[in-house]
Amino acid sequence: MNYRSDKYGNQISILGYGCMRFTQTAGIINMEKTESEIMEAYRLGVNYYDTAYIYPGSEAALGEILERNQIRDKVYIATKLPHYLIKSRESIDKYFDEQLKRLRTDHIDYYLMHMLTDVKTWDRMKGLGILEWLEEKKASGAIRQVGFSYHGNSDMFCQLIDAYDWDFCQVQYNYMDEHSQAGRTGVDYAAAKGIPIIIMEPLRGGKLVNRLPQEALDIFEKHDVKHTPAQWAFRWLWNQPQITCILSGMNSLEMVLDNVNTASTVTVGELREEDQEMLKRVVKAINSKMKVGCTGCSYCMPCPKKVDIPGTFAAYNRCYSEGKMAGFKDYLMCTALRKDSSAASNCIECGKCEQHCPQHIEIRKELKNARKQLETPIYKVARWILEKLY
Repeated sequence: MNYRSDKYGNQISILGYGCMRFTQTAGIINMEKTESEIMEAYRLGVNYYDTAYIYPGSEAALGEILERNQIRDKVYIATKLPHYLIKSRESIDKYFDEQLKRLRTDHIDYYLMHMLTDVKTWDRMKGLGILEWLEEKKASGAIRQVGFSYHGNSDMFCQLIDAYDWDFCQVQYNYMDEHSQAGRTGVDYAAAKGIPIIIMEPLRGGKLVNRLPQEALDIFEKHDVKHTPAQWAFRWLWNQPQITCILSGMNSLEMVLDNVNTASTVTVGELREEDQEMLKRVVKAINSKMKVGCTGCSYCMPCPKKVDIPGTFAAYNRCYSEGKMAGFKDYLMCTALRKDSSAASNCIECGKCEQHCPQHIEIRKELKNARKQLETPIYKVARWILEKLY
């Protein structure tokens, strides 16, 4: 296993265990199977385990397994505060104490603000006393490091990076999302400030393995260096020294062994120019069903009405490359999970964005099309509920 340092010099396995996808039967976690997988990962050097308050049964299962095998103090636990459920300073303590009880521990190594959406949301938490609370917990040792997880565009991500003295951050990033979500712009920005970066969705929920078009599979097959699609996705990320740890929702021993093998053999800068070009052809093959030829360059931004134009088009395209539910989920996270909506319906057709688009996309027209596809009645209900929560 290879390791990289966090902000304070702790050695983190470059492969982290994502605990959102434990195998379940009838809604109940299969503890025997999950324990065998977690313990095999531990024996092979994985020391970072990521869960969250809202992952059903996950915190409790992880806590039980770590306690039974007496390895709590030999690994790092990362979990997340559901800030969207917080209404008062007292409720912060309520949720945190429940998490400690579930995890059977007296401290959290890496504590994240879960799905922090924008600076206004962070300001709301500051108004509830989160800064003083975090200072107290860090002083007592109950929380060792503080970070946030994020879904959204690079501009807001960079603003959040500057909003607090974060110890680390967690973003969705992979070779398909190089220019969407926080993207390379956000990753480089955080790294320049010395903030360790934890990666989620390195395989886009398995889509970069299980739902690749045949053309993309053929490109992998014909390449002179042989790796599986999953191995290429991980190696693309680990090739970048600014990436501290990649989370994988491993739910089979085969997956654990394969991912650990990759994490044990990868080196920074190993990808040749030919390998990078091959992956660009794969991206092109995956994007062949795109509805809008947006590259995510963000030259169209900022929008006067805060429309997340690249995020909207990325979600719209994903509806056609990976399925409507995948696109809908992306759009909901990128536009509705925030204090100020960045939905396509905010567009007033001023045309400012089109003046700067290198691809000469008819942005106003395509935003209307995206809105019809994505802003369904379900989206509107979900957005209304989220507005009440925030």
